[in-house]
Amino acid sequence: NTLLARADRCNDKAAVVKYSALSRMFRAYFYFEKVKRFGNVPWYDKELGSADEDLYKTQDSRELVMSNMLADIDYAIENLPDYKDEPEAPFRATKWAALALKAQFCLFEGTYRKYHGLNLEGNSANDYLQLAADAAQEIIEHGPYKLYKTGKPEEDYLNMFAAEEANKDEYILAIRFSFATKFYHNATAASLVASQGRPGFTRKFVNMFLMKDGSRFTDIPGWQEMQFGQETQNRDPRMAQIVRCPGYHRIGETKVLAPDFGVCTTGYSPVKYLQNPKDANGGVDRVETSTADLPVFRIAEVMLNYAEAKAELGTLTQDDLDKTVNKIRERADMPALNMADANANPDWYLSSAEYGYTNVDGANKGVILEIRRERSIELVEEGFRWADVRRWKAGNCYNQTIQGMYFPGPGEYDLSGNGKTDLILYAAGTTKPAGGDGVQVYEIGVGEGKLPLSDGNRGYVDFHRDQTRTTFNEARDYLYPIPSDETALNPNLVQNPGWGR
Repeated sequence: NTLLARADRCNDKAAVVKYSALSRMFRAYFYFEKVKRFGNVPWYDKELGSADEDLYKTQDSRELVMSNMLADIDYAIENLPDYKDEPEAPFRATKWAALALKAQFCLFEGTYRKYHGLNLEGNSANDYLQLAADAAQEIIEHGPYKLYKTGKPEEDYLNMFAAEEANKDEYILAIRFSFATKFYHNATAASLVASQGRPGFTRKFVNMFLMKDGSRFTDIPGWQEMQFGQETQNRDPRMAQIVRCPGYHRIGETKVLAPDFGVCTTGYSPVKYLQNPKDANGGVDRVETSTADLPVFRIAEVMLNYAEAKAELGTLTQDDLDKTVNKIRERADMPALNMADANANPDWYLSSAEYGYTNVDGANKGVILEIRRERSIELVEEGFRWADVRRWKAGNCYNQTIQGMYFPGPGEYDLSGNGKTDLILYAAGTTKPAGGDGVQVYEIGVGEGKLPLSDGNRGYVDFHRDQTRTTFNEARDYLYPIPSDETALNPNLVQNPGWGR
């Protein structure tokens, strides 16, 4: 707002237009984050002084905010340059990035209004879904982007996210990290060091991966009690590029690493973004100094946004799938999604109360569920899941079980797939076995240094066993509370439902 109020003082009119467009794009981005978090918020398009009465106004309508966001992003699309072939690509905002943002926030708003039954004066849910589809289509059909692939489906996905430089073909906008500027992130530490919260994927997420032939893992008899070595065989190749599966080794190395419960609570260790340690600065591994550029917008997300918007509108065709979802699957050497087959036989797992989404219905139920599957896998660890759950009104997901690998009981296990024991579990009250070099040894149970299983001495790794989990509150938890310091400063702000005063 400060720049926009003073930009006309600059004599370089081209610069005025360019940086006004940039400011308006990021104002739309700013308000998108606020709408996602709080719902209704005050809209400000001017500088505020300490005596300005607007400091004390209440929230504006959601539709007013969204309409102003549309005006901002359309101005940005019209006036931002195209940096695709410039040295600074993809680290500068372009008209394509503005289009990607528009597709993203219009999809959010359209599905949020649809699944929450939110009817406001002005644009409808379908209006926003159509705007999302149109913006995504513009990028897909006229933008300079394509999926990164080298014909190596077993490693292309992994290598793209581990690359030192963001791929200009796939990344529309990225955040640059580098040793030269000493600007790092900690993806390596999060996956390899015990002090980073021990993140791990859930069994439910792992079950989402299709078999290599396109069939459903959860249609196989006995899938519930499959052990790690068996459940990871013949799956979507992206599984082994996202989860540390049998045979996994770091890029550029040959040493096979077994899943490590010391750094991962569920056993399903994340490996996306893990870079080649030999490429690190000074030969020191990248713990706390990862430099893989991180995506803000990439063409795969745009493709999935397009397919979902069209499916929710009821206008999706097989041709739409073939130029979006099926191109993504093709990179991973996975069979194409057939729209008619998906709708004729919706996946019971993805629509069940225990594992999936219970409020998807209609003629496109099957294909909507399959697009959500694809989105969950392709975009994992890119920051979309919480927003997706809120816009789909799928908070029940957080009341579902959060469990890891399955173990039938005490014994020796080979998790690396090299034919050697790398994990020993033993029952409480029995003698702790000798593990040997590189072998993890855990007592089954709850407590420090133990491995809790869901059914006593057998079952799924259950890190939350004997802990009280807060139930997702459907009437409250889709929106955050207005912070108390804000309501103290401005008593005209209305608190969101369920959060008290």
